Amino acid sequence: MTRRFIIDTDTASDDAVALIMALQWPDVQVDAITIVAGNVPMKQCSINARYVVELCGQDVPVYEGCAKPMLRDYHDAIFFHGPDGLGGMNYPAPKAEPAGYDAVSELIRRFKEAPGEITLITLGPITNVAAALTIEPRLAEWVKECYVMGGAACVVGNITPAAEYNVWCDPEAAQILFNSGMKIMMVGWEHCRGEANLDDAEMQKVLDFGTERGQFSIDCNRSGLEASREWLSDPGMGLPDPVTMAIALNPAVCTKSSKHYVEVCCDSDLCRGMTVVDELRVTENETNELKAPPKKPNIDVCWAIDFDLWKETLYKTLR
Repeated sequence: MTRRFIIDTDTASDDAVALIMALQWPDVQVDAITIVAGNVPMKQCSINARYVVELCGQDVPVYEGCAKPMLRDYHDAIFFHGPDGLGGMNYPAPKAEPAGYDAVSELIRRFKEAPGEITLITLGPITNVAAALTIEPRLAEWVKECYVMGGAACVVGNITPAAEYNVWCDPEAAQILFNSGMKIMMVGWEHCRGEANLDDAEMQKVLDFGTERGQFSIDCNRSGLEASREWLSDPGMGLPDPVTMAIALNPAVCTKSSKHYVEVCCDSDLCRGMTVVDELRVTENETNELKAPPKKPNIDVCWAIDFDLWKETLYKTLR
């Protein structure tokens, strides 16, 4: 039975690989791609997404959405992904134009027309989805399930010591989604680090596939590889969006998850965008000290992945 996905993305290098994975997976149909500003400005994200769709020989509508966060100033991640988001490789412009309607309206329309049938995957700041939820709260009921590449579950961040970029970029949007009642799995950026990195031999393995998809996936991430090694002190290429996509495609990649109350910090410069995960469930019952109402678990948090299965899931789509 074919599974249906809608992917919301700020298409840069690792997002591009995640798109390839979904577009190449045998039992998945990508109904639409919605674009949000993040890693690079929204118009460049749109160009990158349309290029990837054509690289995969597909015909999927790409809808342009929010060009800045809901309340914050926009901050890109060009320092990590390169000037065009794809490592400065100067790929040719896509032939297709953006689809005619805006991303926020399309999210509402498409999920309303097929309630409970389509999986949502967010790979960038959550501005489009939050805007859609603000207009139509029932969207939370219509989404079959949502995989969020964002946050950091009780670990350090990658844009500040406390926060991961996607959530930091638009914390108010993330807070709206997390409190919407939607069925959500949060896959933090930490799951692309360490042993989850592609090392030199594994990157060469992808190149040895001899496919255009494999070559593109390594080349467009070379800026990110340099930043991962020099800035984050990781051993190789970290691919957070593809890890999240791998879990959406093959849930067995996530080997440990549990549901917790997760709040997003919006009122502190120091902790802006921090995903505060109640790992020990201390907020579920009222305490004499806090005098606070109980908090119900709202997010399924991924705690661990199968590194070999994650990489084999990736390889399957690049061969």
